[in-house]
Amino acid sequence: MFEDSLDKALQGAFTRPIPKSAQAQVRYLVKQLKGTRAAAELLGVSQRTVERYVKGQLKRPRADLAARLEREVKQQWQPQVRAKAKQAAATTGGVVIDTRARFGFTAAPGSTDDARLRLITQALPPAYAARLFDAQDAGANEQQLRAIAAEGLQEIYFRDRGRRAAGLQVEFTDIDYIDIEL
Repeated sequence: MFEDSLDKALQGAFTRPIPKSAQAQVRYLVKQLKGTRAAAELLGVSQRTVERYVKGQLKRPRADLAARLEREVKQQWQPQVRAKAKQAAATTGGVVIDTRARFGFTAAPGSTDDARLRLITQALPPAYAARLFDAQDAGANEQQLRAIAAEGLQEIYFRDRGRRAAGLQVEFTDIDYIDIEL
């Protein structure tokens, strides 16, 4: 969920739409990966199949191949625009997290620590955006990305930047949805 949401946020920064036809998408991947063999390995098809798409002999991929092709093109599309958007979020803009999830707490005795479903829309400062994008680039799993977001929400939303709830520890579980924007 987190990785998809981060990718979707970066795709919002694209200045041009991705290629529509299968032939144009395959050509783009072949160009980016510098060869039909690498594109075939990435898509999980034969090198000859990739060559047929490049030549225009095949035009309509199966549904599963079309989905893989679109996903891979989106991940490779406009790398400089993607890098600039990450840099801007990590230095000046930060990210906005909109989520509905269950938040539980470890807090001081006498307070309620029962987890409950909350709808939260919160801007996180650039430091947390940088940590999220760096972790994603390093191959972090869903749990690690969730922990970074939970720490950011804990500090900004629940602790109000250190002005209250000093010993509060937040658990971020049972995510219904999450949407991240730059």
